[in-house]
Amino acid sequence: MTGAAWLIIGGCLSAVASLMHIAIIIGGPSWYRFFGAGERMAEMAARGQAYPTIITLGIAGILAIWSAYAFSGAGWLFRLPLLRTALILIAAIYLVRAIAFVPALAMSGQVITPFSIWSSLIVLVYGICYALGTWMRWQDLAPETVQRVI
Repeated sequence: MTGAAWLIIGGCLSAVASLMHIAIIIGGPSWYRFFGAGERMAEMAARGQAYPTIITLGIAGILAIWSAYAFSGAGWLFRLPLLRTALILIAAIYLVRAIAFVPALAMSGQVITPFSIWSSLIVLVYGICYALGTWMRWQDLAPETVQRVI
């Protein structure tokens, strides 16, 4: 598989995650609970407080931007600023989240749920897509050489 393909997959995954966060806002308190946001966030959403919506919209926005960076790196979009740096940071954030989340929960004394394990495995896949795609397209991601794939 090509580097562009890995970045396209990663971008699609981030886009789906962004849309899921929008769906959580629409779905309300039961969706916050189901997707692991915690009882406190679900209760605030049930009371109509803005905090859960603002946080969830912020996460959705970040994921959408990360998706755009993956598509830019794959040549699907125009070149975004600091493309190489951003792709490295995005891959690193996903990978650190995947690897460190469950141990961090354990060290803090919180319960490790099936959701925390599954979500870590899911973002591990995201991180691998971004890391492999960036690594394989590294030369093509130089500021003067981003080439459109389509």
